[in-house]
Amino acid sequence: MRDWQVGGAIVESSGGVLMVENHRRGDHVDWSPPGGVIDPGETMLGGLTREVNEETGIIVRRWVGPVYEIDAIAPDLEWTLRVEAYRAADFVGDLEVRDPDGIVVCAEYCRGAVLEQRLATGPRWVSEPLVEFLTERWSGVRTFRYRVDGVDLRSLVVTRL
Repeated sequence: MRDWQVGGAIVESSGGVLMVENHRRGDHVDWSPPGGVIDPGETMLGGLTREVNEETGIIVRRWVGPVYEIDAIAPDLEWTLRVEAYRAADFVGDLEVRDPDGIVVCAEYCRGAVLEQRLATGPRWVSEPLVEFLTERWSGVRTFRYRVDGVDLRSLVVTRL
């Protein structure tokens, strides 16, 4: 079982919510908020700050949160996922993708129908918590739990627990 520790960023401007286009194995493409796997020895916020900067060129100077957490288990794929999502309260920089992993190929601020289209390309455990946060704007932290069954990325069965 592989355990993933991930940081997720909610970066908002007058142009909307910052999203990144991910090109993954098997020619799968999806959009998500910036963030990624936290490396061994990194703190969550240190790793998240690094990931956002690599993927988008944005430097986050202050974080709020976490605003939500995601726990997902995919027994058939043999992984568990733990995400902490933070809101960027102070940031600077211009969009410039320089992802050393070569996964992120585009970054843009999205809102309205475009944001909905972008979120529709990704997994439920990414889109659902973000949409609920953007709609409800709660204080504190919420936890979202999911079970992912199957092995084919195009036909996974995702259940919110």
